[in-house]
Amino acid sequence: MPHCLLHDLAAFAQGLQQPRVLLFKHSPSCPISAAALAHYEVFRRELPDVPTMFVDVIADRAVARGIAEACGVRHESPQAILFELGKPVWHASHHAITVGSLHAAWAPRC
Repeated sequence: MPHCLLHDLAAFAQGLQQPRVLLFKHSPSCPISAAALAHYEVFRRELPDVPTMFVDVIADRAVARGIAEACGVRHESPQAILFELGKPVWHASHHAITVGSLHAAWAPRC
């Protein structure tokens, strides 16, 4: 499961079965989200084996909102959330989503 496009909450639940997975919420109508997406895509190219999930918050609004309810992290867009063992352990939104912040979040914890 290197990269999964989410269209329903069942796929989200399945993605959480990974020990670690990074979720990215994107709004195709927002220029800030476009900038964050560019950082996310660079991160994915640099670490192609990282399991990731992606949701378009306009096309799949109910999924994006359902994720917020399920994990307890308030919905924002753009937003990146790192899950470990099914629990959110880090999240960032808007300009805080950079290649560096994604690498720092994914780095092994001591």
